[in-house]
Formats: sequence, C-alpha cells, structure tokens
Amino acid sequence: MTERLVVIGGDAAGMSAASQARRLRGPDDLEILAFERGTTTSYSACGIPYWVAGLVEERDDLVARSPEEFRQRQDIDVRTGHEVTAIDTDARCVRVRDLGTGTEADHGYDEVLIATGAEPLRPPVSGIDAEGVFGVQNLDDGERILDAVAARDPQTAVVIGAGYIGIEMAEAMLLRGLQVHVVELAEAPMVRMGPELGGRIAEEMRELGIHVHLGVPVEAVNRGADGWVSSVVFGGRELACDLVVLGAGTRPASGLAREAGIPVGPSGGIVTDRRQRTPVDGVWAAGDCAETFHRVSRQPVSIALGTIANKQGRVAGLNLGGAYGTFPGVLGTAITRICELEIALTGLDEDEARHAGFSPVTATVDSTTRAHYFPGAEPITITMVAERGTGRLLGARILGREGAGKRIDVLAMAVWNEMTVDELSQVDLSYAPPFSPVWDPVLRAARASASAVGAAG
Repeated sequence: MTERLVVIGGDAAGMSAASQARRLRGPDDLEILAFERGTTTSYSACGIPYWVAGLVEERDDLVARSPEEFRQRQDIDVRTGHEVTAIDTDARCVRVRDLGTGTEADHGYDEVLIATGAEPLRPPVSGIDAEGVFGVQNLDDGERILDAVAARDPQTAVVIGAGYIGIEMAEAMLLRGLQVHVVELAEAPMVRMGPELGGRIAEEMRELGIHVHLGVPVEAVNRGADGWVSSVVFGGRELACDLVVLGAGTRPASGLAREAGIPVGPSGGIVTDRRQRTPVDGVWAAGDCAETFHRVSRQPVSIALGTIANKQGRVAGLNLGGAYGTFPGVLGTAITRICELEIALTGLDEDEARHAGFSPVTATVDSTTRAHYFPGAEPITITMVAERGTGRLLGARILGREGAGKRIDVLAMAVWNEMTVDELSQVDLSYAPPFSPVWDPVLRAARASASAVGAAG
C-alpha cells in the first residue's frame, strides 16, 4: 500500500528531505506531497541581500529547483501558494489553505515533516506592521523590497538590528544609493563577535557612510497618510525614512507545531532527536524551525543557517526513505561581510563558554592574509577561546579583509574534533607568500592561545 509523506515548507530542509526520500522510495511506494505558502521552492534565502543589492541579477539565479522540476523529475507533488494552518496528530492530517482561492481542505498523512523555517524578530512597538517595513525571509520579501525601491524612489532606509541580515541589508541599501541608518539595541554590531571586534565593525560601517546608532531601542514606527512608513523613533529622536528593514535576527517558526501539541524546546525550536524525529509518532522536523544539539556547549540550540537546514533535511529524508541517518550537531559556524570587511565565527565566545561551564582563556592576534611584503596583503584579526587547563579550542572569531574569513573553516574543523590549541599550533598548513605568511594567522593565534592557557595555569 502506498504511504504518504506530507512536507510543510518548500525550501532547504523540506525539499532536501523530499528529494532524499524519493531517491530511496519510488512513487508507487511513497507519495510525497509538499506545501509551500510562498511562490518558490528550493531557493537561496542567504542570497537575497545580494540580489537586492544588485550583485545577483535575477531572482531565478537564486532558485535551485522549481516546483515544476520537482513534479516532473521526481514525482514530488509541490503545491505553492498553499499554507498549512493546522496539524491533527491524532487523525494524522493537515489542514491546508489555498491562498489563491481561500478554500481549505484536509490532507491525510502517514508521516509529516515540519520545515517551516524561521521568522524575523519584530520589536514589540507600535507601527511595526506598517507598509514599507520588510522582513527578509524569502524571495517574495526580496521582490517586495525591490518593487518598493523601483516604485517609490526611497532616499533613506532604516535597518533595525545589526546581526547578519542587518549588516548585509545595510550594505544592499547602501549599494542601491540610499542613505542608511542602522539601529541596534546592543552596544556593538554582531554581538557574538565581542565588544572589541564589534566596535571595529561599527567603525568600518561608519567609514562606508552608514549611520550606526548603538545601544538604543526602537520605540515606534510611524505611518504617513497613505499607511506607508514615514519615520522611526529610537533613543528619543525621530528619523524620517522611506522604508524599514528588519535585521534583528530570527526565531524558529514553530507556532504550528506548538498549536498541535508537538513539543517545543527552550530555544524555541521543535524538539527532535538526532534522526530528526519529534516525540510525536509520525512527526518529523528539520531546518530553522527545529532545535538541535551544540557540540561544544552540549545544549539545545536553534541556529538559522542554510547549511544546517540542508543537512538536517537530508538526514530526515534518509530515515523517511527507509535508511538510517543521524545529525551530529552544530558549532554555529558562520561567515558574512560588510562590503570588503569579512566577519566569521565558530563555536563559543567567552561568555557562552563560561555559561556552558567552561573556564575560558582568550587570546587575540593581528596578522596579514599574505606575506606582509606581498601585494594584496590585508589585515586579519583572530580571537580564540580555549579551555583553561586542557587547552581545548572552544571557539574562534575572525575579522579581516579578502582572504581572512574562510580561515574559519580550519578553526571549525579543530573545534569539531576537540583539538587543543597546542595541537592546532603544530598542524601542517600550506604556505606560499601569495596565500599566507610563513606563520599562518591561524597558527599564530593558536600559539598565543597555548601561551595564554599555560600562563593561566
């Protein structure tokens, strides 16, 4: 008898799972029905700021596979413009609304995968739902921003929040020729980079012409006569603006699961085991909506990254297809940039390490991305966090220009494998003047960290 898998959400985790399950089970054995409330499947949400900036030319450049391709190549019935509004885990069915017609229907399932992603954090202030206030979660959001830029010829944009999306969208608005203001509640952008490196990021943003307002809350968003945003109030001042972008981070879109009685953990993500199963029979979850395991802190976390979503989706698909797979956890490794400044991190910062029960030791070094005498050498700063006593590397941060950021991958591998900073300082890394000083910045930082651990006793 043919079983039915219902997938809720048509992006990274959902369609990775559907594709993997299809590779293992044919359509006569497993019917796959996927519902996506947007208009696109399998797209790069991470690419939206660069599309808005004009660095990526076409919307379709960000689409890996269209609904038609899923239907024709893999016999996966993808229905865009359809929103799942409820899950009945006792009856094993989902209630689905056709957003085009407004009609609703119930669809039964044998297994259901929740891959609803994340949703932008919205400050709880009046007017935050005004026209002209944009989240940046899917391609339709990007389309709306570009339509507003074309139709209204905005002059000033306010970006609320200076996390990854916040600084990327600040760059996008700057490249579009707008005057850009970034309002951040914390004392520095990119809080997890720490106050010193965060301060350098703020300085870089200001040198680019971005107005950075730190340590101030957004108090209100005001509308004009036509309902469109007209100004933002923060820190006791009112700033006239033509559009607002939400860049204060995201939270798991786990409300659908919560309403269905499916457990949600302390991080806000749906509780799963390492096979991506929830505690409710027949219900699975993967991607930004799901809670996962941090390999260093050993705590449940929710981290919204496309890399994680694709991997978790594949694991869920393996298990739904009758094979066996587990997801080993995360470090939270991430990289971004603001124009030419590259920003990267992995593992825990000092405060997170202390909260997780470690006694951390921190060391920072400044170096160059190439031999100092070689043309194109750029500055790079690496901060490492190690465990006092053992010297185990717990996390790292990198700030620098071209050639700096991707060095975080070496450090992520070291954190993943629980290497000590002393071991890392002896690793046989490549060297040639166009690529690195004879002592690579990673090795220099590891040596400094080993010395700091030794001095700390």
